[in-house]
Amino acid sequence: MSITNAVDAPANPQATAADVELLREAPARYQQIATELGKRIIGQEEVIRDLFVALAVQGHVLMIGVPGLAKTLLVHSLAEILDLPFQRIQFTPDLMPGDITGTEIIEEADDGRRQFRFVRGPIFASLLLADEINRTPPKTQAALLEAMQERRVTVAGRSYDLPSPFFVLATQNPIEQEGTYPLPEAQLDRFMFNLRVDYPSQDEEVRILLETTGEAARPLQKIWTGPDMLAFQRVVRRVPIAPSVAEFAVALVQATRPANPKAPDFIRRYVQWGAGPRASQFLALAGKAFAVLDGRFNVAKEDIRAAAKLVLRHRLITNYRAEADQQTADTIIDRLLQTVK
Repeated sequence: MSITNAVDAPANPQATAADVELLREAPARYQQIATELGKRIIGQEEVIRDLFVALAVQGHVLMIGVPGLAKTLLVHSLAEILDLPFQRIQFTPDLMPGDITGTEIIEEADDGRRQFRFVRGPIFASLLLADEINRTPPKTQAALLEAMQERRVTVAGRSYDLPSPFFVLATQNPIEQEGTYPLPEAQLDRFMFNLRVDYPSQDEEVRILLETTGEAARPLQKIWTGPDMLAFQRVVRRVPIAPSVAEFAVALVQATRPANPKAPDFIRRYVQWGAGPRASQFLALAGKAFAVLDGRFNVAKEDIRAAAKLVLRHRLITNYRAEADQQTADTIIDRLLQTVK
């Protein structure tokens, strides 16, 4: 995804020399992270890259894939490499909001008086894996998604800040839909990316078999720390985006809305509701991260295109005509990328 008109430094007067150096080191540092992850994760290079892009701009990810594709191992290994606290929550129908956020308990002090003490839940981690998020009722889903948005938890009228960085990876099984609680569109919109995890190739699956049925996995080397990641998140947001690229991102999002006069005919035919303004913001942020990982300090339209499916596929609500004509969100986005110039 190399662009020829790369510049030497970000055209941002607020960027310091340390910021520029951190951006220059980012591609090599990411390669170190990907190489280290490759010791445990076979294949899935694009998934690894996209996860890191979301983490680089403080976004959350919804991952769709059948069981056994190393989603849990991937997030746990990423937390180990970045030296960040990790927690996993298995969502079940009987899970309550307090099981995620924490709850207050009564304890007796030394002087005999009773007092409330807040016991933090598993959400107080930097990397949180919300496994099978659609298996828990909406009340519990809302508790997690509110914390994702506000980055704090409120219990009994008191607010508690979540760790920073804070990153949620939620998974869904595309096979079993019985007894599940699909996420409402407003809650889906809180996720920056929707990643699809496919089966490994035959060669990759042979490697998985050989490497996971032998000796225990070795510890991974720590590449970055939490403060390093926070500094990286800060400087990535300072990467400039040209007005023409911003206009392209907005035009792409607005073209997904059937009521828009400039929407293509196939959007009016197949899409019931399009993406909102948050999609434009996420396209720009993802474009900045993609540019930095490619060694550039300017966002190109190709960066927006690379993020289009990740950002838009869970924000397009298709209608019955799309299902009848076998048009998925991905195929509609492909046509949209060819239409919007």
